[in-house]
Amino acid sequence: MPKLNLTSATVPYAVERALVQVGANIRLARQRRGMRQADLAAKAGITPVTMRRVESGMPTTGIAAYLVALWALGLENEFADIASPDRDAEGKARERARSPKRVRLTAQGLSDDF
Repeated sequence: MPKLNLTSATVPYAVERALVQVGANIRLARQRRGMRQADLAAKAGITPVTMRRVESGMPTTGIAAYLVALWALGLENEFADIASPDRDAEGKARERARSPKRVRLTAQGLSDDF
């Protein structure tokens, strides 16, 4: 199967909107800290061009660029919430549906002592 190139046309709308929002959040955090894009890019170890692409929410920019930008801004505590199993309502529901309905005692749990 040939590899599909990631473009704005092949990215689901919800993903595109989320990337644009994350980029806008990074831009606002940078501006609040009084940093230039070039300064944040240097601190994050990425090029200024990549930093512009991150702030504009380009879907072809690697996730590492977004994460190092957040790290450089001191927002690395946000990483833990990405795909957190605690916030996965559908996964939890499926797990509950697969769990046994009855609990059976095993031979180990029974005693013949009277």
